[in-house]
Amino acid sequence: MLNITDGKIVDAKVVLQLQPLIERGPMKQVNGIIVHQTGGATAASALASYATGAAGAHLLLDRDGTVYQTARLNQTTWHVGKLRPRCVAELKCPKPKKWDPVGTHAVERAKAWPDRYPSNADAIGIELVSKFDVKTRQYEVVSPQQNAALKWLVEELLFSLKVPMTEVFRHPDVSYKEPSEAASADWQVRTP
Repeated sequence: MLNITDGKIVDAKVVLQLQPLIERGPMKQVNGIIVHQTGGATAASALASYATGAAGAHLLLDRDGTVYQTARLNQTTWHVGKLRPRCVAELKCPKPKKWDPVGTHAVERAKAWPDRYPSNADAIGIELVSKFDVKTRQYEVVSPQQNAALKWLVEELLFSLKVPMTEVFRHPDVSYKEPSEAASADWQVRTP
């Protein structure tokens, strides 16, 4: 179990690199974890964009498996984007008749979790440093070191924050993002 103090992870495996400009206000409850890929080639480039207040996630995993904490776990960050309708994926409602990500997001955001996917308001974001090839629309394959760090981190967060394993998602599962994002990420761990 992680030692978390004032939203900060206190662990030798985690490098604290807080970027205050990506913290957007208090997070009252953590209901999920969203796994992303950066699209940039280095952790330094992601950290530099976070330092300017760009959208960012709570944790950043470098290609060598280094885990950086970039935002406190008790703060929201902008990492999810417009929500997809969870009820469609779970076959509990019909697919919307027209393509309307903004309208769908407004409807989904008004729902309480777990009737919607975890969002910026209640999800921890984990970014994996990986290049994105614009021509092929493909993200670089996640490194074995990143997957090992991701498994460790997800397991620790699940236990420490009491999040169910069913609430860990790839970014394109919950939002309108590139289908290849985090396709090679592997976080499957034993459940609490």
